[in-house]
Amino acid sequence: MKKQILLVTYLNEDFDEGLSYAIDLAKAMNEDLTILLAHKNKLLQRVEEIMSAITFAEAGESETAREVLSAGPDSGSRSKLNALIEKCHNAGVAAKVYTVALDAGPAIKDFLSQKNSVDMVLLGPSVTENGNISSGELQKIVRTVSRPIVTMAKQCSAA
Repeated sequence: MKKQILLVTYLNEDFDEGLSYAIDLAKAMNEDLTILLAHKNKLLQRVEEIMSAITFAEAGESETAREVLSAGPDSGSRSKLNALIEKCHNAGVAAKVYTVALDAGPAIKDFLSQKNSVDMVLLGPSVTENGNISSGELQKIVRTVSRPIVTMAKQCSAA
């Protein structure tokens, strides 16, 4: 089994940031790329959707309540995921994408306990920016994970 680099990022509008670096690193190290997309606070978001549906139902708008509850995964995200995988394959890097309904810290620990072929963990900019992961949580990951952890920062563009 070929070794893998694990890129961890949140499934948001910037989830593909850091991908170019991860692809280049995987090519240089002759490893596959595994992308772990975490859903930050997915449970809280679902509870909010249910509460909204209840409010609509109580107001007599049952059709709107059904629409809120039946809302499926964002089709825009699916097309972005397909483009992400295609970008990896076009670069000559085998890629697998996993999505989990956990924050980054617990997602990394759970994933690495199941997959022993991961050689290195890259934390994407969406994980490391704006306090999305606390320094204490990052220290805990570093202590408990027996693999190198690399954090990436968002690139600033010159005006």
